[in-house]
Amino acid sequence: MTRVFRKGGEIMKIRKGFTLIELLVVIAIIGILSTLAVVALNNAREKARDAKRIADIKQVQTALELYFTDNQTGYPFLGTVTYPITLGSGTSCTTACDVLDESAAGFVDTGVGTIYMGLVPANPSPGGTAYTYDTTDGSDYCIAYTLEGDTGGLVAGAVAATPSGMTNSACP
Repeated sequence: MTRVFRKGGEIMKIRKGFTLIELLVVIAIIGILSTLAVVALNNAREKARDAKRIADIKQVQTALELYFTDNQTGYPFLGTVTYPITLGSGTSCTTACDVLDESAAGFVDTGVGTIYMGLVPANPSPGGTAYTYDTTDGSDYCIAYTLEGDTGGLVAGAVAATPSGMTNSACP
C-alpha cells in the first residue's frame, strides 16, 4: 500500500507493509533453517540410540563377568567356569538353570537365586536389531547387535561383543 502526498514541492511516497517478494524470501529462509535443524536432530537421535546400545551391552557384559566370577570353583585353571546358558521365554528347566532373556525374568542364576540383572535391556527403536546372546558350551559367549552409525571405534552394522571386547563382526 503506497500513499502519495506533497511536502514542500516534493512528492513523497509512504509505503506500509511488505511486498510479496520480501515475504517469499523470508519464508524460504525459515524453511531452509528448519530443514537443517530437523536433519541435525535426527543425527543426534541416531547417535543417542547407538550410545544406549553400547551402554546396554557393556552393562550385560558386566553382569556376565560377575556371574562368571561367582561361579568359579577354586582357581580359574583348576575349576569349571561357565557363562550362563540361555533359555528363551516359555522354556522350562527341570533342574537349576540360568536365564538371560529380555522377555523372561532378566538375568538370574536360578540355582542359587542370585539376580545379576533385574531386566535385560532391549534394543531402542527404531533401527538396529534385537540383542542376541549365544553360548555353545558356557566357556565363551557372544552378544550380537547392530549400530545405525559410526560410534567410537565401531562402524555402522553388525557388532559382536565377547569377553575380549567389541568388534565389527558377526557372532560365530
